[in-house]
Amino acid sequence: MKKLIITAAPTGEGPNKEINPATPMTPAEIAEDVYECYQAGAAVAHIHVRDENGGPSMNTDTFEETVYRIREKCDIVLNLTTGGDNFAGDEIRMAHLHRLRPEMGSFDAGTINWAYRELFPNPPQFLEKLGTTMQELGVKPEVEVFDAGMIDNARYYIKTGVLQMPVHFQIVLGAPGGMPATIENLIFLQRMIPEGCTWSAFGVGKASLPIMTASILLGGHIRVGFEDNTYYAKGVKAESNRQLVERAVRIAKELGREIATSDEAREMLQLKNHYRNK
Repeated sequence: MKKLIITAAPTGEGPNKEINPATPMTPAEIAEDVYECYQAGAAVAHIHVRDENGGPSMNTDTFEETVYRIREKCDIVLNLTTGGDNFAGDEIRMAHLHRLRPEMGSFDAGTINWAYRELFPNPPQFLEKLGTTMQELGVKPEVEVFDAGMIDNARYYIKTGVLQMPVHFQIVLGAPGGMPATIENLIFLQRMIPEGCTWSAFGVGKASLPIMTASILLGGHIRVGFEDNTYYAKGVKAESNRQLVERAVRIAKELGREIATSDEAREMLQLKNHYRNK
């Protein structure tokens, strides 16, 4: 089987030090955490940043500092979120892409009722603008899908040229408001992905381990980290994001998948930009 790309998602917009004291929050903490994940075998880092109070943020300066600090330490592929603040406007969600031109950025392929309490808005007008902007900047979209309709949305955007083949999909299972995290749902969604595309998957919370293992066996790629799960086992908080990456590496090797380096991931995902600090 092809080599496995492991993405580390160390922060997200929700976890904090009360939930797990090891959660990285500042640019310096995130950079050190990403470096440890890189050393453990992660090829890609999915980056969120926080404001001075620990809340979700899309501040371009904070992204720039975080990216700079990571690049001082390692050459991991950087995938910057465009959905780090549900209340941010369209231009704010894309401003860091213009300044930093990362290799990858998230493209959430539809609107959902986030955690049953608030809207995570991704209307057609924004997605068309985002896809076009990513093409102009050479940023590879990571098309995040929370339910089957979002894959159909992506197919439409491929047809209309908003997304370019080969598309990389990130299947998200178990997010409140999205599809439940079951193996059956993973197989169903994986079979919907257009031929020639790459895909990765993760399960939220207690579903993280079974969805990760199934993705490895099905030939997909995986994502691990505190954004999705802050526990190592039931009732046992993870010591670090690195610990979760190390477990993923062990399981993958036991199942016959070798681990892709960052440069191998760049080739597999056909990435264009490669930001380095000047």
